[in-house]
Amino acid sequence: MSTWNTKQAPDGGWGWAIVVASFMGQLLAYGSPQSVGVLYPEWLNTFQDGKGMTALVGSLVSGVGLIASPICSACVVNFGARPVTIFSGVMVSGGLMLSAFAPNVQFLIFSYGIVVGLGCGLVYAATVTITCQYFDKRRGLALGIVTTGTSIGGCLYATVQNEFIAFFGLDGCLLLIGCFALNIIACAGLMRPLHLPAYYLKQRAALAEKAEEKVLEMAPVVEDPIKKNQSVNVLITGETKDPPPPYEKSLVSYMALVRLVKKKQKEYSEYLHSTAELLQNRVFLATCVSLFAYCLGAYTPLLFLEDLAQSEGLISGISTIPLVSIMSIAAGVGKMLLGVTMDIRWMNSIFLYVFTLLGTGVALLIIPVTRNYAGLQVISALLGFFSGNWSVIPYMTTKVVGMDRLTEAYGILMFFGGFSIMLGPPVAGWIYDWLHCYDLAFYFSGSFVLLGGAGLFLAALCCQNKNQDETNMSDTESINDYDKVVTVA
Repeated sequence: MSTWNTKQAPDGGWGWAIVVASFMGQLLAYGSPQSVGVLYPEWLNTFQDGKGMTALVGSLVSGVGLIASPICSACVVNFGARPVTIFSGVMVSGGLMLSAFAPNVQFLIFSYGIVVGLGCGLVYAATVTITCQYFDKRRGLALGIVTTGTSIGGCLYATVQNEFIAFFGLDGCLLLIGCFALNIIACAGLMRPLHLPAYYLKQRAALAEKAEEKVLEMAPVVEDPIKKNQSVNVLITGETKDPPPPYEKSLVSYMALVRLVKKKQKEYSEYLHSTAELLQNRVFLATCVSLFAYCLGAYTPLLFLEDLAQSEGLISGISTIPLVSIMSIAAGVGKMLLGVTMDIRWMNSIFLYVFTLLGTGVALLIIPVTRNYAGLQVISALLGFFSGNWSVIPYMTTKVVGMDRLTEAYGILMFFGGFSIMLGPPVAGWIYDWLHCYDLAFYFSGSFVLLGGAGLFLAALCCQNKNQDETNMSDTESINDYDKVVTVA
């Protein structure tokens, strides 16, 4: 085995350069998608399309990366963090620059929603993977610093995009932001691999096998007397063994292909069976449903809150510190505080997550009755803080399904969340197109989040009571057995 694969995590040294590069990579990639609420009113004014169709651009850029996270992770495992980060930098930058020349919203859905969204997913997978390779004991601290880049990027880009739009227009803003995103490629230069990726290992194994074959071909052949006698008999009798006909070769190739298909089919069936087993866990199923309901409603204000403030006349234009910036700052604080709260021994991760869902639902329901900009700023801070509950999800999932099945369960949760993010804002936009009012859209969003939180709370409470009853029953049975032993004695 190569020495590259036996290296241990240094927990420092060049690892801190990796942290800085990963932090900047996430800041540059997620800055614009996290502050897409600033671009949304400009797209509405430019293309004069429906709010539901335009909202699909912002929802896709967040949801596509989550749904494609297994593919992004597979790319990092096979090709390494550095090549994937370089490719993702080209995707994010190219998608933003293409969006500057978009003739309609449908083109934006492709250039900004899909291309930039996939690029962000690749950046996230690459930066998190290489950070985990370089850190073991300080992994939590390193990942906390790296993932804060998304929140800080959203905060900075909200103000920067606002100023760029004022000076250079929407097209100039997207071109400049796309140029900034090219610096992701420079961040990739610092990502020195600690382990060789699987693709290079396979190539090395294939080259070694070819070299061995050449050595065997060049080695001197020792003549076997038995084979020599056989060759003499062949010369005398004139009988030779004919080579196999072509149809036999094709039959062998066909059988090999059939075996490969059956192997893959077996792997897929095992994966589906394992997924079905996970979904039979009531608490995990309730977690999936609650995350779906949360993402369906919680991403609505990210797009519509600025437009709501302008349409209601609470502010003319966009504030120097937009509502999206406040949400991003509060989200960074929420990630850190909620993550620290999880280290408290008596803290229940499921109930803490339920608290954030209920708080988000109440804040969404208050938005329609808020009649001043200061109130929207406070609500934005609360929504941003509660959105830091993404740092609670891995802890909660570990408690529900165990550490062995965390990766599989987390992938299922990300699929539910990504699909819901793509669905929520367009539905709220279509409600506005139907009623020409945001009130029902936010009532719809808040109600879904509250229902998701209440359902998870009831499922967790029922399972907790069931576990306590089973514990009490086992204690009672042990006492009865002890009484029987005493009686017999």
